[in-house]
Amino acid sequence: MSLPPHSTFQFTPDLRICRILNGMWQVSGAHGHIDPTAALKNMFDYLDAGFTTWDLADHYGPAEDFIGELRRQLAATRGTETLASIQAFTKWVPPPGRMTRRIVEDNIARSLRRMGVETLDLLQFHWWEYDDPAYLDALTFLAQLRDEGKLRHLALTNFDTAHLKIIGEHGIRVVSNQIQYSLIDLRPEVQMVPFCQEHNIQLLTYGTVCGGLLSEKYLGLPEPGYGTLNTASLRKYKQMIDAWGGWALFQELLRVLKQVADKHEVSIANVAVRSILDRPAVAGVIVGVRLGVADHRSDSARVFDFTLDGEDQARIQAVLDKSQDLYRLIGDCGDEYRG
Repeated sequence: MSLPPHSTFQFTPDLRICRILNGMWQVSGAHGHIDPTAALKNMFDYLDAGFTTWDLADHYGPAEDFIGELRRQLAATRGTETLASIQAFTKWVPPPGRMTRRIVEDNIARSLRRMGVETLDLLQFHWWEYDDPAYLDALTFLAQLRDEGKLRHLALTNFDTAHLKIIGEHGIRVVSNQIQYSLIDLRPEVQMVPFCQEHNIQLLTYGTVCGGLLSEKYLGLPEPGYGTLNTASLRKYKQMIDAWGGWALFQELLRVLKQVADKHEVSIANVAVRSILDRPAVAGVIVGVRLGVADHRSDSARVFDFTLDGEDQARIQAVLDKSQDLYRLIGDCGDEYRG
């Protein structure tokens, strides 16, 4: 199996990425045990299939260490020149508080060391409390480290449009923002997408298959109880579905997605991902990988085998029009984390 050329995207002038990124939240411990040996073997499987781009974070358990070990094994077995085939996008999620150059530098140095690199491809910064303006200090120091070669590009995670604008007004250049975006959660289309289009900022999206809820597995099932949802992702996105319109409407959406999927001989998850990949400003969709536990490479590859036509989009939209306005209920991108 190999992915077609249109599975990649020129993310920045010096970084071309796979449009389906391998999400590593699933190795953090919130989704069950991950065996390191099996995980590393599976990472090679993803790489060989063309899924070369990884999304991780400093707090996703051993994720950064896994990237470091992947790089070491890749260099040892296939030569150092093959390291250029990997793109690893990490995050820094500090607790609110005073930000100094030393604090920022030390945390970036830790990620560099764990990942076995001299320069981070992309550092995605998250901040919990907008009332604490120290995020601007942190971003200023991160921009300095970028200019000094410690990171190639600076980005954000879960920032809303208002604060994305503030950051730009402070002269801090970012290339992307990572946000929740799915057929269930279309809040980005209110403010975020137009702003990013205007300012040439890319979007990396997560939650696009709602932790696996947007799949055949849940089609026709009665509403699951909280205790039966055995991963952090399933519990999180079930709450989003509850706010969006509830289980009955979700089943209606799954039925329509199944009809569209059958028409194109793909899966419900493929249709859900394709729907968001085709939206303006979206560079890539992050799909979680439970390394060594479950492997969705073959299914994910089918995202690039079809396109949604006007009839498909109209049928899906007819269900979405019945849902609640999550922007009005929750707010802009990332507001769900800031209550």
